[in-house]
Amino acid sequence: LSLFEKLQIVPDLVMVDGQGIAHPRKMGLGAHIGLFLGIPTIGVAKSRLIGKYDEPKIEKGSWSWLTHKSEKIGMVVRTRKNVKPLFISPGNLIGFESALNWTLKCSIKYRIPEPTKIAHNTVTNFKKSQI
Repeated sequence: LSLFEKLQIVPDLVMVDGQGIAHPRKMGLGAHIGLFLGIPTIGVAKSRLIGKYDEPKIEKGSWSWLTHKSEKIGMVVRTRKNVKPLFISPGNLIGFESALNWTLKCSIKYRIPEPTKIAHNTVTNFKKSQI
């Protein structure tokens, strides 16, 4: 988070590789970061922590609600045809529909949205350079 303070341009939205409100305490990493920074955040996870859902159809853009105790806590979405779905949930200052739309817009070539894929690759390359 200290790196955010050094940014010259503050992002309009942050995607986090983790949960937003789809968390046992409704405060996953996406929600924490958004609350701390005061900016919109989306949790984009590869696996489910809590909740129930119906498997979405195999087409890109298909989705279903992720619910916990009858409450909507996220969405299960396919970002590409015939791939495992992602579990997205609002983190802070964003609604379900916008979280879904941004996730699909940013999922251009891979299952994982570009912002989180680029961040993951950057960290992986940095770790390799330190060995």
